[in-house]
Amino acid sequence: MGTILTLLLTIMFVFLFLNFPMMVPLILAPVVIMLVYNPNLSMDILMSQLMTGIESPVLLAVPLFIFAADIMSAGKTSNRLLDFVGSFIGHIRGGYAVTTAAACTMFGAISGSTQATVVAIGRPMRERLLKVGYKDSQAMALIINASDVALLIPPSVGMIIYALAAGGVSVGDLFIAGIIPGIMVFLAFAIYNIIFAKVKNIPLADKATWGERLYHFRKALLPLGFPIIVVGGIYLGVFTPVEAAGISVLYALILEVMIFRTIKWKEMPRIALSTGLVTSAVFILVAGGQMFTWVIGYAGIPRMITETVLGTDPSALYVLLMVSIFFFIGCMFVDPIVVILVLTPIFAPAAEAAGVDLIHLGVIVTFQAALGSATPPFGVDIFTASAVFNRPYLEVIRSTPPYIIMLLVIGALLVLFPQLSLILI
Repeated sequence: MGTILTLLLTIMFVFLFLNFPMMVPLILAPVVIMLVYNPNLSMDILMSQLMTGIESPVLLAVPLFIFAADIMSAGKTSNRLLDFVGSFIGHIRGGYAVTTAAACTMFGAISGSTQATVVAIGRPMRERLLKVGYKDSQAMALIINASDVALLIPPSVGMIIYALAAGGVSVGDLFIAGIIPGIMVFLAFAIYNIIFAKVKNIPLADKATWGERLYHFRKALLPLGFPIIVVGGIYLGVFTPVEAAGISVLYALILEVMIFRTIKWKEMPRIALSTGLVTSAVFILVAGGQMFTWVIGYAGIPRMITETVLGTDPSALYVLLMVSIFFFIGCMFVDPIVVILVLTPIFAPAAEAAGVDLIHLGVIVTFQAALGSATPPFGVDIFTASAVFNRPYLEVIRSTPPYIIMLLVIGALLVLFPQLSLILI
């Protein structure tokens, strides 16, 4: 069994080192394992596992939420949110940094994706931060870490993937459970940046008049209705997460095409194509993750890992600590979707046996995935920011340590106090 695990990891690391897309080693490694150790097994079984991975109806929500986010990103929604928040708090010391954190939280409630938030909020907000005296590294560190909230505030693609991997977990409950942790991250970042701005004497921006604030509020009113409709509808039981995803697309179309008219109908095929490309990548990873999980389960590797790492009768606290460590480190190196798909089936049964609520576990998993995605050496948000802003890797990560420390502290609080995740359910 140890030999199988060694070969499996070796194949994956070699192909990742050779710069293959993650989907290649994720699918190739288990195929090689089965050909070497069980050559009589029909490949039809593996193919059926690939298809099983994308059969769940809950996955319908993923392309719909991505499509809604793409429509909003192509329009002016992010600028409307930035102008609205900035008009109220932009003039205070650290106000633009707080505006960035707040806008990332709001746009996260639209996109459900950290990378989409980096692009949509990061581009306009970086220029504003630089204008009021922030260094580029400080602005980028704030943007990539504040974008983590997008995986916690509903709708969250990461939570949908977790619900699929864990099995029998309510996506709606996961969405609601992520609200308080997401707000905690925003408040921590806001307080830190107010103190930072005072210590560093960041210049003040001009104060908006009440007339300007009312103007920006009116412009942002309809985009602010997006999370209210999605979260409120799910919370009140008006519609399911998949139905909420469909409504989000309709709402985005009405806003950007019919009301704001920032997008023309002829642009929709291009936006839909972008959504299709992202969705196809996600679905290939989900299908490959299912096959990978089935093969390692067939080989008994999850049992070996849980017995080695967790022992025979672990406490709930110890399980959550190990989950936090494994997911955090895993997402520092690999795409969060892959880590959630591969590790969740390994740890979820042990966590449930130890008395951990699977909704609480989902919040911990998603939180650590968000933290890892913005943490060196290979957090995906770091490379997204490097590409979007055309800045060197080292400059992007230079000012990230304070944010990582804050997120680690919040992660510890979520582990120690489950009610922070479960109180709204």
